[in-house]
Amino acid sequence: MVKEQENRNTYQIHAESNVGEVQIADEVVATIAGLAATEVEGVAAMSTNITKELVSKLGMKNLSKGVKIDVSSDSVSVDLSLTLEYGYSIPNTSRQVQEKVKSAIENMTGLTVSEVNVRISGVNIERNK
Repeated sequence: MVKEQENRNTYQIHAESNVGEVQIADEVVATIAGLAATEVEGVAAMSTNITKELVSKLGMKNLSKGVKIDVSSDSVSVDLSLTLEYGYSIPNTSRQVQEKVKSAIENMTGLTVSEVNVRISGVNIERNK
């Protein structure tokens, strides 16, 4: 477990305590972004590439699929790839996703989000009966 933690990118968010420091893995930030985006009405799913799709079909869940983050010393940049439900406004839904993702990351981690870029890679046209 310790070896696994050494290979992961982590970000220190709190070190001025007598108790210790707090570090957040980049996968955690990506998962927060992905979950926040899927909570917006009109978002059908997070999109991803075929390799990640195959991995998820084999039983390995990846809650951060379709999310790329870049954490610098003072801010976080988020890139999302989404599939929307047919009939929803792309500009309005994208704006809501940007606001929700920014708010979720900042509230849960204390990191500052500089940008949330949204790419619409598909539209879900299936009708639920």
